[in-house]
Amino acid sequence: MYVISYDIDIDKVRNKIAKTLLDYGHRVQYSVFECDIKPKKLEELYAKLSELVTEDVNGSIRIYELCGRCSEKITTIGLPEDVSLDDIFVI
Repeated sequence: MYVISYDIDIDKVRNKIAKTLLDYGHRVQYSVFECDIKPKKLEELYAKLSELVTEDVNGSIRIYELCGRCSEKITTIGLPEDVSLDDIFVI
């Protein structure tokens, strides 16, 4: 699994990055995505993202690889945006 975050100053580029990342993973924060993809797909994604970040763009994209054991230890405080209290059933 890969955690990919970005901080880009141009709205149009930022939106294209988010749209591209949605094809490979899911959004967990506004500018943070989790992508459970194989290394070959990461190469493909890296190439697409690299085309978007040109010399006139201020900012960066960061990619963190999480090993299997590490990704099992992810802890979340609060509810993810895609979950509402109506979706939770407590016994």
